[in-house]
Order: sequence, then structure tokens, then C-alpha cells
Amino acid sequence: MTKRLDAQYWTERYKENQTGWDVGSATTPIKQYLDQIYQKEVKILIPGAGNAHEAKYAFENGFQNVYVLDISAHPLEKFQKSCSSFPEKQLLHKDFFEHEDKYDLILEQTFFCALDPSLRSEYVKKMHSLLNPGGKLVGVLFGVEFTYDGPPFGGKREDYLDLFGEKFSKLSIEPCYNSIVPRQGSELFLMAEK
Repeated sequence: MTKRLDAQYWTERYKENQTGWDVGSATTPIKQYLDQIYQKEVKILIPGAGNAHEAKYAFENGFQNVYVLDISAHPLEKFQKSCSSFPEKQLLHKDFFEHEDKYDLILEQTFFCALDPSLRSEYVKKMHSLLNPGGKLVGVLFGVEFTYDGPPFGGKREDYLDLFGEKFSKLSIEPCYNSIVPRQGSELFLMAEK
């Protein structure tokens, strides 16, 4: 049975500070990926963004076309206060699976692992549909399986290759060499191009 965690579930997690996935800043793999992009006009989506540290980092480093999406309004409101110059129209309070638009780049940071694994095929199809031709889905996945019922939900590289390979022929999923210390050895870096 699909376990779709709703806005109320995530809002409560944020209000009660049960956000163990949130490291308080943009993580190194995403920062270093963004640092090597010189075309700052690319249209970027960060789904399930939560406190949106990656969005703040991108925006403060010249990416003005960044869109932040979350099912819970609570972290979006907090983000707006912490990054007041960020355009309000680029804060999207929606269900990812109902969102319609096109992007050049989608950043994955702790969203995939927050979804019940039964939604993973739907996630891949939706990501593919949201990308422009030549657009990329880039980010970090957990490359370990957890011994408890998530979220977060982990997985194996081989399974991810099969899953993302259903829609993306240009695909790389490799061990992450620049994870933050607590996550070293447990993350995979994903690059999938439409």
C-alpha cells in the first residue's frame, strides 16, 4: 500500500524540529555541482525543499531562476523570512506530483528518500516530465538500506540504476566522494539527463 505522507505530517515534523535530514546549510555535493555552472539563467527546481538551504545558496550565488517546492507551507514561510529577497512567486506550496512546468535542472536533496518506495517509479516519471530536453536531474541519494521503517528510505545503487534507467538513457549513479562527514560512505551522486 502506498504511504503518501501529507502536508500535515511534514508540517508537524518541522514544527517539532524532527528534521534530522536537515544539516543547516547546503550540502557539499550540491554546492560543488552548482559552483561549476556558469550559465546562471538556468531554470532550477528544488522539490521537497524543506528549509531550502540549497535554494538560498544558489540564489545568493547568482542563480535568479530558482523555484522551491514543498507540500508544507511551514518551511516555505521560514525560508521567505531568512531569504527575504527571494521572489515570493518562486516559492511553490504544492504536491510535487501535481506540479506542472519545465526546468533545465532539478536538484535532488533528501526528497527521494522522504517518499515511500512505492512512489519511486512515479517520482522518476514525474521528474522526466518536468525537465526540458537536455535538462538534468542531479543530486544525492542514500546508497544504504535502513533497518527501520522510514522516512528516510534508503536503497541500493543497482536498484536505482534500473529505476532511473526506465526513463533516462544518460545516467550516472556513483559513490559520492564529497559527502558531509556524517554521511560519508552512505551517499550516491545522481546525474540523469533527459
